[in-house]
Amino acid sequence: MEPSRPRFVGRGVTDRAIGLRVPEAPDILPDPVREKLDQIDAQHRDLSAQLEDPSVISDHRRASALAIKRAAIDPVVNEYRSLKELSGEAREMRSAISGDDEELAEMARAELPGIERAARETAERIKSQLVMSEDRSVGSVILEVRAGTGGDEAGLWARDLLGVYTRYASRRGWKTDEMDLDADASVGGIRRAVVNIAGEGVWQELAFEAGVHSVKRVPATETQGRIHTSTCTVAVLPEPEDVEVSIDWANDVDEHVTTAQGPGGQNVNKVATAVHLLHKPTGIEVRMQETKSQAQNRDKARRLLSARVYEIERQKAEAERAGQRQAQIGTGQRSEKIRVYRYQDNIVADQRLDQKFSKAKVIDEADLGPMFEALIEQETARRLAAL
Repeated sequence: MEPSRPRFVGRGVTDRAIGLRVPEAPDILPDPVREKLDQIDAQHRDLSAQLEDPSVISDHRRASALAIKRAAIDPVVNEYRSLKELSGEAREMRSAISGDDEELAEMARAELPGIERAARETAERIKSQLVMSEDRSVGSVILEVRAGTGGDEAGLWARDLLGVYTRYASRRGWKTDEMDLDADASVGGIRRAVVNIAGEGVWQELAFEAGVHSVKRVPATETQGRIHTSTCTVAVLPEPEDVEVSIDWANDVDEHVTTAQGPGGQNVNKVATAVHLLHKPTGIEVRMQETKSQAQNRDKARRLLSARVYEIERQKAEAERAGQRQAQIGTGQRSEKIRVYRYQDNIVADQRLDQKFSKAKVIDEADLGPMFEALIEQETARRLAAL
């Protein structure tokens, strides 16, 4: 029977071995990274405590939001705790190396390089996970699609692209809630649509969609087979929790309730159910008339207004920290073309990536996963370089 592995119990002794040393967890990571990890570790413990609170458990929406936040930081927290264990084990080995028991010292010398390698690999994984952890913690977004240039074909393109997002959301197990829809009944397209999409990883992925999407194809309305170019714009806003954005609804917001406009029958046009909100400090306006219920329209309008106010405040904070406005994914800037869909060539070309993707996969099958993986990998590398 093989003897059990001895446990090294020394602490804080300088190695007498020939340069064998793995940095402690505080040393192997830069101070700002370590401080951020300590904060995330504390946040993880706090979230776990909240999720055991009966009052939180009974509130399904709050519990779901907290669970998504905790799941987003689970990987980086687990890796950080593993790194601390590896550092502790390395300390024990170095103590054994410098001790008087030559058998233990020899075993420690043999094992320390493996621990050192594992610690450094863990530290690299931590940094990769850390730079995207905040994105993963946002579990709800408001996505807006607007028809751009191209007339009726632009409306059809906006409808098709919205369908890709809703089908992809279904595949990912995300919840989709239509908030507002301005349809073009003449040809079946849409002028504008606003949807709420909620689920784990939703912001990390869909934030990449903000910008101009250009399509080159033969429109259904084209009789001579000519290829047209049309566009639609996509904006993606993280939906903030109540604690993240403060709006004085009584003093800062003007609310008007009116009858809805457009098709919908007698009830929609004659009963005052449409809600119009104006946020006076920013000038942001929101109109909501999607449902026949004034209360539901008010709730959706407030959520959309909160997201837009939050986005303005987020951009201000980023500009202050950076000293200047830096390009980031998911800011909803509509002047930038991010992707071209060439139907005749069966190609989708994202302007931020070197590789091309299959139009049949992206559009027909709503398989956005490989493209998002490439974009996340690229963005992770960029953020790591900025650490």
